[in-house]
Amino acid sequence: MARNQPDAEAAEAIAVEALGFIASDEKLLPRFLSITGIEAHAIREAAREPGFLAGVLDFVLAHEPTLMELCAASGRDPASIVAARRKLAEGDRSFESSI
Repeated sequence: MARNQPDAEAAEAIAVEALGFIASDEKLLPRFLSITGIEAHAIREAAREPGFLAGVLDFVLAHEPTLMELCAASGRDPASIVAARRKLAEGDRSFESSI
């Protein structure tokens, strides 16, 4: 495994951190809920579903300003978010990102 490539557990931790970042932002949370169709009270239950954490990172990666804000807040490199996404469920599929 490459030095900066997270294992599955570390990738999940990065996604949980991203979810916390989204949940704490008064502009991002409503957008996330609207796009996903999840109600705020159901996030914890939804987070147990396969693919949910990958979807959180998809949400972040789909909007470069959000990605950069998360990276600034967490001290992470954008490439580490991409690498984490690839480790999560369905992470082997190709997708375009802005980085």
